[in-house]
Amino acid sequence: MSGKVTLSMHTLPIDLVYRILDELDRLTIVLSLRNVCKRLNKVIDTYPRYQTFNELMLTWGSMPAKTIRQLANALNNNTTLTMLNLYSNQINEEGAQNLAQALQNNTVKQCNQIGVKGAQYMAQVIQNNTTLTTLNLAFNKIQDEGVKHLAQALQTNWTLTKLILEFNGINKKGIQHLAEAIRNNKSLTKLNLGLNDMTAQGAQHLFQALKNNTTLTTLDLTGNNILTEGAQYLAQALQNNKTLKILRLELNHIGDKGAQYLAQILQDNKTLTTLDLANNCIGNEGSEYIAKALLCNTTLTELNLGANNISVDGAEYLARVLQKNTTLITLIFDGNGVCVEEAQHLFKERYAFDYYLAYPR
Repeated sequence: MSGKVTLSMHTLPIDLVYRILDELDRLTIVLSLRNVCKRLNKVIDTYPRYQTFNELMLTWGSMPAKTIRQLANALNNNTTLTMLNLYSNQINEEGAQNLAQALQNNTVKQCNQIGVKGAQYMAQVIQNNTTLTTLNLAFNKIQDEGVKHLAQALQTNWTLTKLILEFNGINKKGIQHLAEAIRNNKSLTKLNLGLNDMTAQGAQHLFQALKNNTTLTTLDLTGNNILTEGAQYLAQALQNNKTLKILRLELNHIGDKGAQYLAQILQDNKTLTTLDLANNCIGNEGSEYIAKALLCNTTLTELNLGANNISVDGAEYLARVLQKNTTLITLIFDGNGVCVEEAQHLFKERYAFDYYLAYPR
């Protein structure tokens, strides 16, 4: 009579382990099964669903400290995860430190919601990690002091290409630190500083650095209150910059005069393809400046003039100009003093309108 066979993770056939894993979501596998034993780690490493596990999204929640420690412990050995997004998870300084230590030897690209001290830990990651390409620290309250640590790390980092610092309470002092980094950094291509408060003074520092930057292609400054003065500084920077392609300036109150500064640059600019000027208090005068620039511009393909103060008269002038422009593909015009029917009538020669979003016929 044969004896009973006791099955365990050490002896269970791989195909049966796979069947167990099939019933679990990937987060459970990471948090509960990683590092249980060496054999299980090896089996998980060969499991097809785990091999394609390259993005972990844990956004808008509150993660207990124990869970963060488990996650950090699992990431020490993970070789597949390339994006970790903990956006707005109220992670404390200890949690940020645990994650930072795990990220030193990992290829994780995104980590969010860490605080001022946590920004210092993440700066250490940037200095030592050679595979990190995207860092998302949106909604972290890292403030000027946190940005200072990150900016110092960026001075010597040559791998990070995308940095998201949206809604972090960053003022002109923090922007000044970041501007120094941008002046010397040669890898960053996308920078999101939306919903901070750089004001015109901070914008002056940033745009001065932008003059000679040769790598940044996307810049998001939504909701930074740069005003007309900031738009003037930006226009001066764009005279020299030859790499920026996407520029988002929504909610900056640049007004008609600010639109005029940017329009002067648009006439000769050969790199910008997307320009977002929504919610900027631009009226008919400002839209006319932009329209005249489109007569000369041959590279802009997307323009957002939504939620401004442009009336039917301004829209009519813009429509006439667009009949001569052959490169603009998308025009966003919602929230102005023009109803859908009027927009359809004005732009019917060039665009079809679907809820104010225009595209070529």
